[in-house]
Amino acid sequence: MTGRLPSGPGMHLLAAATALPGPAIGNEVLAGRLGLSAEWVEMFIGTRTRHFAVDLGGGVGCLLADLCEQAAVRCLERAGLTVRDLAFVVLATATPDALMPTTAAVVADRLGGVGIPVYQLQSGCSGAVQAFTLAEALLAREPARPGRESGEGKGPGPYGLVLGGDVCAKHLDLQQDFRRMPPAQLVNYVIFGDGAGAAVVSAAPAPGSAAFLGLGHRLALPGQPPGQHVEWYGAADRDSALPPVSEDYKAVECLVPELAQQVCAELLDALGWSPQDLGYLLPPQLGGLMTRRITAALRSGLGVEKAVEISCVADTGNTGNALVLSQLEQLLPLLTPGARALCACVESSRWISAGFALEAS
Repeated sequence: MTGRLPSGPGMHLLAAATALPGPAIGNEVLAGRLGLSAEWVEMFIGTRTRHFAVDLGGGVGCLLADLCEQAAVRCLERAGLTVRDLAFVVLATATPDALMPTTAAVVADRLGGVGIPVYQLQSGCSGAVQAFTLAEALLAREPARPGRESGEGKGPGPYGLVLGGDVCAKHLDLQQDFRRMPPAQLVNYVIFGDGAGAAVVSAAPAPGSAAFLGLGHRLALPGQPPGQHVEWYGAADRDSALPPVSEDYKAVECLVPELAQQVCAELLDALGWSPQDLGYLLPPQLGGLMTRRITAALRSGLGVEKAVEISCVADTGNTGNALVLSQLEQLLPLLTPGARALCACVESSRWISAGFALEAS
């Protein structure tokens, strides 16, 4: 979407994996806990199930670091690599387990990543794209080398691990009267879920890999009020009357489809792809209903009616920085040589447009 396409070897996606906490929570269970109608959740949000890192009684089930570690282990196994093959680890999240130490450092330590540079990006739904952009720059400065441990058949390194995930439920107060809650706050209890994802990237292609093209992100809609606000409370202000999370759902519903179409149109133009070239479409993942509407608008507006939609949010809930990685986990097994895909995501907290294209090796 930046018009800056890779001039050298670029970056390639070798594997992707995800991790979700606990059992799936259906609308009947969630609506019963919140005193809502399950039909209202289905009609207004369109999400069937989600997973929470806390139980509905408020107990802690797992941390973001737990989910990131699980996703990382699965992803490295799929790539045929070990942590000693990695040149770096990057994590994107809006909900770290603590301000310090970073969740990225905790996960790298658990994996045994001694001596590996570790980076953590604070962002919302565009964070995974931001992490891939950083990974692309980091790979470009690394010398080519074979996998030190395994990597047989995966081509030469360097390799990097990109992580993305969020545990949103810890910001939500489950012990209150939801019947008196304003819609801008209530929507957060039904739209979000918790989860993490991982991707292994390389500077060189490999069997079954896909090349990143047009990878980028940028601030959009200057002056537009934030569509989502998540507070951070310290010792001095944790008793603030401000809600911990609020969402301007109408602004999101209005502006995200427009920004997503801009991202996809710019990518198609920069790459010289015709709409008929596109095999797969990875739309923004906000809620099941809104994602269906966005996809329909993209199909008609761009003329990509034949592209297969890759979505996960109706079953996982909005898992923030894990969403794009969940879509990539679904996409990779479907790709055949030469297949093309577009991904667009929009962060409504400060209106960040992001996206990329993939072309299978």
